[in-house]
Amino acid sequence: MRELWFVAVLAVAPPAGCTNDPPPSCITVDTTCAPLYAPTFDNVYTMTLQNTCGSQRSSCHSAAGKQGGMSFEDPQHAYTALLAGRVMPGNPGCSKMVVRTSSPGASYQMPPGDPLSPPERCALIQWIAAGAPASAGQSFMPGDVP
Repeated sequence: MRELWFVAVLAVAPPAGCTNDPPPSCITVDTTCAPLYAPTFDNVYTMTLQNTCGSQRSSCHSAAGKQGGMSFEDPQHAYTALLAGRVMPGNPGCSKMVVRTSSPGASYQMPPGDPLSPPERCALIQWIAAGAPASAGQSFMPGDVP
């Protein structure tokens, strides 16, 4: 009988942390934070996106995963995906990428389960605040088809 009561409670109540709350459109960010590395796209890609979101720690945005239609398999795919509505150049607080990576513990946190460190998030914030430029020597633009 005790087991049936427990199963009934689980069927009615969602597990803690599994809400379907949508992320806010904008959050307040501190652009004077201390970044882990120089906030350039090349650094953001190689030091955070490639290893954290696209391969080693999480395969959500790998060439095979492509969660949300995003692939971080190479810099061009990553940049194109980010500037296709996930990053608002010059406005980190209203960039979906910053909202999701700055929300540890929320159901919409990215990466799931293992949030970015504050210095990693800071590098993303400062890169976006600077206009989210491509790295020197890269000419791809949002909308380019790799």
